[in-house]
Amino acid sequence: MSVPNDIGRRAYIARLVQKIADPAQAILGYQELVIEAVLENGPAEALPDLEKVLGAARDLNLLIKRLLEMEASQTAGIFTVDSELRHDLRTPMNAILGYSEMVIEDFSDVLAASIVDDIAKIIEESRFLLEQIDGRLDVFSDDPDEKLTDHIDVTIAADLARTIAARVAPSSDETGRILVVDDTASNRDLLNRRLTRDGHLVTVASSGEEALRILETQEFDLALADILMPDMNGIELLSRLKSHERLREIPVIMISGLKDDDAIIRCIEAGAEDYLHKPIDPVLLRARITACLERSRWRERERRYLAQIEFEKERADTLLDAILPRQVVKRLADGEKVIADRIDMATIVFADIVNFTEFAARTPPITLVQRLGELFSRFDELADQHGIEKIKTIGDAYMAAAGLPDPRPDHAQAAVAFARAMLAETCQMTGERRLSLRIGINSGPVIAGLIGRKRFVYDVWGHTVNVASRMESCGTPGRIQISQSTFDALGPDFGECHREIRDIHGIGKYPTYLLL
Repeated sequence: MSVPNDIGRRAYIARLVQKIADPAQAILGYQELVIEAVLENGPAEALPDLEKVLGAARDLNLLIKRLLEMEASQTAGIFTVDSELRHDLRTPMNAILGYSEMVIEDFSDVLAASIVDDIAKIIEESRFLLEQIDGRLDVFSDDPDEKLTDHIDVTIAADLARTIAARVAPSSDETGRILVVDDTASNRDLLNRRLTRDGHLVTVASSGEEALRILETQEFDLALADILMPDMNGIELLSRLKSHERLREIPVIMISGLKDDDAIIRCIEAGAEDYLHKPIDPVLLRARITACLERSRWRERERRYLAQIEFEKERADTLLDAILPRQVVKRLADGEKVIADRIDMATIVFADIVNFTEFAARTPPITLVQRLGELFSRFDELADQHGIEKIKTIGDAYMAAAGLPDPRPDHAQAAVAFARAMLAETCQMTGERRLSLRIGINSGPVIAGLIGRKRFVYDVWGHTVNVASRMESCGTPGRIQISQSTFDALGPDFGECHREIRDIHGIGKYPTYLLL
């Protein structure tokens, strides 16, 4: 089996490099974790041997790094590990294995289980790496036509070569508004011309301060910023952008001739989207910008979707607040499946429009619904003002309650004040618009809860509700009739009332009071 001579062979070499570089890096990483854990938890006596393992792991990685740098500088297709190099690699490997096994043997009874597991991983990776070193890593010579014999690695390399060859060209419409920040005029000009040729709208700034001034008045999809600038370096500019509420969403690609890992790390920590070394490869620059703009577009779509979801949620919450008490909405949001409460003492108010049937017969439907809607909307406002919970409307009847869902000691007083406000509202009507109310009130224990799954309703039940309904149905137009229990709840200082003993349907002889 063979792979294409260019990318395929390079991928094949990279695959072979992984077989020695990856385990060496894993050994170093695990050993650093082991020493950190022992420094924190002990035993301190194990540290000398562990430090020797760490030193050998660093020597091993340094040796492999030099090997890779040497191979990268040679003609493509050559990758050899001679006997002298194998010996050099085995030296730190033997130290790693020997001292790690000694630590396990001497301290396994006092080391934390997680530390023992990590040392075991180091031993495992070391043995695997020795197998790779002792194997045939010098798999082909400088003959580019020589067949590659490791079928697994060749297959992996060939698959990668096909994937890269079949890459999709970037979309031509992936362009954006780009701000280029660089103190060198030639760099600004070259980037401007390259990016403009690719269809981007480019603005240039010669310093960080100038860039910030431009950003105060213009919107950008992406910024390219040099690190080494006199007035404000690129990392400082990046930090200023990411700390600004409006500008923090602008993706920033850092550009620099500084090939320093600390600088790259600091840029990424500060929020950079990417990092490019000078001199800039135009193809690589185009690919990074396209990918960056695409991510920015997706983030913007995500923000719009989240905003739409939040809008719909607020609209649904508003609708629920209009249908159910706020406390009930909160309990549903908290996960309660069944809303049902026993209220020891509440006051129920029933209000009914007198002779509504005759009024409806002589009134056009649109006018009727409009008049009823206006009146009940005003009742809703009065209920909010007096802290009353509207329960429902039943035809031309309006039902409300005081003292639920949250109990209140002045439930009876609040209910009567609300009823009087309702009467006052109807008394303000004149001529044909005037409507008359009959209101009944009763106090006592009730059951309150949420029923139904479709067009659900918060409702109340019990003898107290039935008596309140009777107080209304046998009451006097334009007056408020209350029960004995409501009269008692109002207290002796409430005011004058007209007391009667009435024969109430379903109840019998019962004392009632007309409020004066």
